Amino acid sequence: MLKEIHLNNWKSFKQATLYIDPLTVLIGTNASGKSNVLEGLEFLRRMASGENIESALTALRGGLEWATLKSERQFTLSVLIEAKATDYFYSLTVEIDTQSKIVNERLISINNNKNIFQKIDEQTDKIYLYALKESIEAANLVINTLQNIFILEPVPTHMRTYTPLSHKLSNDAKNIAGVLAALPDTQQTCCENILSYYAKQLPEGDIHKVWAEKVGKLNSDAMLYCEEEWVNGEITLIDARSMSDGTLRFLAILTALLTRPSNSQLIIEDVDNGLHPSRAGLLLQILQELGRQRNIDILVTTHNPALLDNLAPEMVPFIEVAHRDNKTGTSKLTLLEDISNLPKLLASGTLGKITTQGKLERSLTRREAENA
Repeated sequence: MLKEIHLNNWKSFKQATLYIDPLTVLIGTNASGKSNVLEGLEFLRRMASGENIESALTALRGGLEWATLKSERQFTLSVLIEAKATDYFYSLTVEIDTQSKIVNERLISINNNKNIFQKIDEQTDKIYLYALKESIEAANLVINTLQNIFILEPVPTHMRTYTPLSHKLSNDAKNIAGVLAALPDTQQTCCENILSYYAKQLPEGDIHKVWAEKVGKLNSDAMLYCEEEWVNGEITLIDARSMSDGTLRFLAILTALLTRPSNSQLIIEDVDNGLHPSRAGLLLQILQELGRQRNIDILVTTHNPALLDNLAPEMVPFIEVAHRDNKTGTSKLTLLEDISNLPKLLASGTLGKITTQGKLERSLTRREAENA
């Protein structure tokens, strides 16, 4: 499982570390660098899947031009991966030039203090680790861990249609019906029962049942359906075309948690987008319960004060704040518990309230000024 990602000269970051736990919450104002952290993980996933540098970076915002911190030509992304016998540290340094290349790649066994390999200035645009996949156990572990990073960005408008049967949820969740309908009967029933159980708690009315059904002469496509009861005794059958954006996003998150492989990393940006504030607690409950049951680590970003107010005190060590350095403008990551005057801040209001009032950012700015 991923435990840390280190960003050096990556996009808006000079040097920062994100600590990854079973449920990690990344907060911060607009343009603070939250999305850049997620894109660092997405870049590593693409490289581990065999893409070259140009292809992997072109898929991200800004492409090659904005991959490095301003005035820099190289960036380094490193991850710490937890395993049973030892932890592994994998580092990748890329130079962005007329011909982008990998200039340093390293894999270290932490507990054994063993340098498994280091490739320097290989003049290549693909990772050496991938070439070792079939022969080195450690390389296999790193490759599989990075490939199992999944960034979910549900797009409700893409979900309101018939979709082909599929065995893997797409990043925008457009094929949610196809994924559910393609499951073996027993697994599909189990997943749909869980979807229905949690979905019943979502609206003010009552969602009786959520399910996917194969359609067409060849049963090769599927549609998502649900039964609603807004008037006592009157059951209405609707399909995804009539479901609300919030309901579809909610079902997409649930489906990802239920169908992603165990020991994988699920990332959801603006996790509560489209969800009524009164349901923030339900969403957190689902993330914690299903993440724990299926052994999936979850990283989310949020701006929602309601969700922050629903975080229990024991979640404080797992909240990290993205913010900008007041002098250099570079992005930084600070653990919430490392803010020295946090007890005083929380005495003045809830986490959601002090975030809304900008007190966290002002506190971090003052700390930087004192340390200058």
